[in-house]
Amino acid sequence: MNHLLGNDDFEFNHFFEHTPDLVCIADKEGYFKKVNAAVLRKLEYAANEIYTHPISFYMHPEDIERTRENRQAMINGAPMVNFQNRYVSKSGKIIWLEWTSIYFPERDIVFAIAKDVSAKKAIEIEIENKYAKFKDLANHFKYRIEKDRSFLAYELHEELAQLAAVVKIDIDMIALTEKNLSEHSLQKLQHASAISKMLVKTIQRLSFAVSPGMLTEFGLAETIHFMCKEFEILNGISCQAFIDFREDLLSAEEKIDFFRISQEALTNIMYHANANKVIILLNGTKKKVSITISDNGNGFLLSEEKTHSGLASMQERADSINAQLLISSEPGVGTAIRLQIVR
Repeated sequence: MNHLLGNDDFEFNHFFEHTPDLVCIADKEGYFKKVNAAVLRKLEYAANEIYTHPISFYMHPEDIERTRENRQAMINGAPMVNFQNRYVSKSGKIIWLEWTSIYFPERDIVFAIAKDVSAKKAIEIEIENKYAKFKDLANHFKYRIEKDRSFLAYELHEELAQLAAVVKIDIDMIALTEKNLSEHSLQKLQHASAISKMLVKTIQRLSFAVSPGMLTEFGLAETIHFMCKEFEILNGISCQAFIDFREDLLSAEEKIDFFRISQEALTNIMYHANANKVIILLNGTKKKVSITISDNGNGFLLSEEKTHSGLASMQERADSINAQLLISSEPGVGTAIRLQIVR
């Protein structure tokens, strides 16, 4: 070992042999040249066995390529600190090791120290599994809610709206065919016809708000355009949508959440912002997809509104698809709500 390190310091040699950490020296080709007793105990190989195979022989097959890439980067000058991978002991036990390694180019050797973090990784994996289980459960409930919304929207549009349309047709027919009606009766019929028309439009609007069928049929971009235009017509607030987005960049679930958060943001603007201008930006690349809804309204202090139910529901939806929800607001300036997924 002294020859490999160029160091004959007794205290260092004593540390190498007696530290509970796994310490090793390897050559550039990926073979152990020297290991301490902790390595032999952990991997359950004898000293005459450990040097006969490349280090990759002792690794978990799924970690070999990732380790090779990181090792090559280290040899090229990048530090390898707190790098974790799995090894398989002679008896088949999976061991998680966390490495700190350094390459000495003048001697063509790698000096590495590792800690056994198997217990820590077991806890992390258990937490991840529980998170995945709860996320699946949350997604199931969200799917059921959206399915129920779709059914309700269908009933509103196909049943109630059609019934209201039939009522309007009948009212219009009475006004056209009955010649002896008084002026007062005609006025009432005209009023009833106008109300029936408003009722049909209201049901259609509610149907879209509950579950926009066009999201499935035409995609997120067209749905956002439509929602923006409808918001402008209904509220008299300028709404512009600028979209640079391909539909295949988001899954069906992600599109629903992008729509729902945009819908919630526009509802908040309608009731609270006192704005006269709204801009929606929907942009997407393979690495990042984002939508931003900004207004020039009242704004607010984030510290005072962080528990607002609307903002809380947006955050929950963002969390369910591993997205980031970024909110910026200032009193008198306006608010911008940005939802983004980074791949």
